[in-house]
Amino acid sequence: MAIEERHSVLHSWSVQADWRAPTVVGGRGARLLLADGGSILDMSSLAECSNLGHQHPRLIEAIRAQAERLCYVSNAWGAQPRAELASMLLERSGFEGGRVFFTLGGADANENAVKIARQASRKPRGAVIARDRSYHGATHLAMALSGDSRTQQQVDAAAFNVQHVPPPYAYRCPFGSANADECGERGAHAVAERIDALGADAVAAVLMEPNAGTNGIVAPDSYWPALRRVTAERGVYLVADEVMSAFGRCGEWFAWQRHGDDARPDMMTLAKGLTGAAVPLGAVVIAQHVAARIEHEMLYTGLTYCGHPLACAAGVAALQAYAEEGLIERSRRLGAQLFADAQRLQSRHPVIGDVRGGHGLFVVLELVQDAPADSGSTHAPLAPWPQTPPALKALVDDAMAAGVSFATRGNLLLLAPPLVIEERELADAIALLDTLLARHFAPSPVPHSAKVPT
Repeated sequence: MAIEERHSVLHSWSVQADWRAPTVVGGRGARLLLADGGSILDMSSLAECSNLGHQHPRLIEAIRAQAERLCYVSNAWGAQPRAELASMLLERSGFEGGRVFFTLGGADANENAVKIARQASRKPRGAVIARDRSYHGATHLAMALSGDSRTQQQVDAAAFNVQHVPPPYAYRCPFGSANADECGERGAHAVAERIDALGADAVAAVLMEPNAGTNGIVAPDSYWPALRRVTAERGVYLVADEVMSAFGRCGEWFAWQRHGDDARPDMMTLAKGLTGAAVPLGAVVIAQHVAARIEHEMLYTGLTYCGHPLACAAGVAALQAYAEEGLIERSRRLGAQLFADAQRLQSRHPVIGDVRGGHGLFVVLELVQDAPADSGSTHAPLAPWPQTPPALKALVDDAMAAGVSFATRGNLLLLAPPLVIEERELADAIALLDTLLARHFAPSPVPHSAKVPT
């Protein structure tokens, strides 16, 4: 008998009185096994982190073997899996000669990236530029970095010397751009203008998500190369928050790699898929020219479990699995198929205003009030951001009853299944979504007075 936790545990990002999730007792591939004997197909990789699915045998064996050798030694001592994982990350990213600082997860990876950027740039209180409608974690500095309307009342970004610029949100471009490429270019130009207004000597770093994020914005292809160019021209460090977008989620080891070596950031932050979520672990990967600036200085940071050997052993196994099982390439292939399937859904369901992503197994469906085909379409959301419309909540409930878990955020459906999902499972999930969209978002009948006479 599984022990219920509804009345004893505080659950994150939840109204406690409303929390009623089932108890998971196991996993297999893209499926979660429940205490009642049922199973759920996971179409979000839980928090977009279980890239290798659930209970991947390579991860289990690595954790078991490491536990038998050495469960823990602090970061002040050496540990073989920590050294091995750092070497693998530097090689995969092309950051040879750099350094890796291991953290407990994504939020403290972003916090430590800021601390390292400020130290290396000799700007201990230097400004950090981030984006509106972004997400970088739920600690106080990470909330300050995030342009997240849900938490803006809890933290004063200015007190952390964090400034925000508009996002390259092409579907609702804040710059009024005529097309996606222009929106991306203008988004990068907004960063350049902010650096110039503050003075490059006052800015320690620009921290941005290069692709997938729970905010549902997928930057146009023009954005990241332009952002790399304007930051390099001004001598400001560029930090890529790859916590969600790395390890195949966007079809590459790291999402920025799609734009080539010239797009390489000065630092990047990692977590989630770094261990396939089997064990908590994050990392800051630092380029050689940045690491050299602090080589002979005290690094005043770190937590007790940074670089935990069990977690690093899982990270080594995860990277081996991605490579040896061809999962990065598989994500790219299945992501293109998922994107095409989502576009077909859009042609069938007027409620789908936009489909974006598809570089890997990450696709966003944005739901709207009026059909995109309408000449007078306003792209009006079904509910004010970040509220989730009741019909979308009902759709998710019906999907769960049918054995599939979909992730939502506001008016968005986020499709991000494990990279190991079977193709038949993926097709079945899309077919179910097709049925549920028709059920919950049937087009309103045309009023009699508006019908065109035959």
